[in-house]
Amino acid sequence: MSYKYKMVQVPPMISVKEKEHKGTEAATYMESVVNQMADQGWDFYRVDSIGVQLQPGCLAGLLGKKAAEGLYYVITFRKQA
Repeated sequence: MSYKYKMVQVPPMISVKEKEHKGTEAATYMESVVNQMADQGWDFYRVDSIGVQLQPGCLAGLLGKKAAEGLYYVITFRKQA
């Protein structure tokens, strides 16, 4: 059986107002993304975190700026090809 895969990048942080914080915001957000993709025929497969190193430009590098690091999250979906 072969599959087609689709990756959707989601933000590493979601913003929630303190007075509205319930503790389930991350799950609710992810659920909405997964359900939206399910409506398009995609099955949830997994979530991965991927580190990215951002290299400074030429001038910034000459001025001593170091590489910055970021962490991103990608949800993988699949469906039969």
